[in-house]
Amino acid sequence: MGIITTQNTEAANDVMEVSRSIKIFNIENKKGTRLVVSNYGAAVISLFIKDKNGELKDVVLGYDNAEDYLNDEFYLGTVVGRYANRIAGSSVLIDDEFYTISTRSGGYHHHGGDVGFNKKYFDAFPLPDPKQRGIMFTYTSPHLEEGFPGKLRLTVVYLLNDEDEWTVEYKAITDKTTLVNFTQHVYFNLSGSPSKGISNHKIKINSKWYLPVNKLQVPTGEFAEVNNTVFDFTKMKGIIKDIQKDDEQLKLSYGYDHSFVLEKIHTPVLKHAASVKEDNTGLIMNVYTTEPALHLYTGNFLENIKGKNKITYNKHAGFCMETQHFPDAPNHAHFPSTVLKPGEEFYSKTVFKFSAEG
Repeated sequence: MGIITTQNTEAANDVMEVSRSIKIFNIENKKGTRLVVSNYGAAVISLFIKDKNGELKDVVLGYDNAEDYLNDEFYLGTVVGRYANRIAGSSVLIDDEFYTISTRSGGYHHHGGDVGFNKKYFDAFPLPDPKQRGIMFTYTSPHLEEGFPGKLRLTVVYLLNDEDEWTVEYKAITDKTTLVNFTQHVYFNLSGSPSKGISNHKIKINSKWYLPVNKLQVPTGEFAEVNNTVFDFTKMKGIIKDIQKDDEQLKLSYGYDHSFVLEKIHTPVLKHAASVKEDNTGLIMNVYTTEPALHLYTGNFLENIKGKNKITYNKHAGFCMETQHFPDAPNHAHFPSTVLKPGEEFYSKTVFKFSAEG
């Protein structure tokens, strides 16, 4: 069924003021595809896939050293929670009680708060089932961490099969009504050469609507049609083909940093969300998810970041396809709910399927 190996490295976490062991896991399938992950932030460090010529390409952005993940401000490859993306305001109303949540300057909660799940040590171990090649991560978030109520237990599973499908599953339970919205914040570059950017990537997103944002990059609540706009990816086109066009939404976010609506009413059905192809390598990525939205981010704020193999990451070095619920859902009753109650289990699944064609 393939290979799973581990290694340890020591790193001092200034936030926690303790030294913890960072574990690195290598998961390899029969084709030689290899996923390299860490228990710190459940981060994806590398993903090596064979291109159309049979050459292995590392198609995700990351760092060489553990210390760089401790200091990372861009969520490179990490799990984001307890609430991914943004919530407007400094408080949320849950079960008729207001809870003050951590906010950034401007008055919005962002990607889990001051010390989100991307900065947590997860318990991690290979799956016990020999028929499955993967790693299980668990983290227990205490009551009122970053202001959110409830002791929340999160399980994240990464699976890699012989069909070159990387599957991400989330399960969560709580002892008090709370809010949850998880995502994987990996930055992809299917060329294997992040210094060259993503200009040779073409994408298709199976969505008729996107969520416009305000000056805080928080959704206004409107479902805007993509037809005849720069947000129309219903047919394959260059990922940054229209990014320089005179569009107010692109100006507000310095590029694409928007959620595309896969369904207005949430269902647990696994949906084909998007396809991506890189011209030079012939690599193709198809994204399937049970989530109601796909958030496209084109690496607009990457600047002079020292990445793997001494490569410097700058604007548009990689792109994210963050499958998730809608940002700011607690403030919009018509958005799919992000409420999780005791006795319920949150479940979400996303599949990144890779192939290559000449």
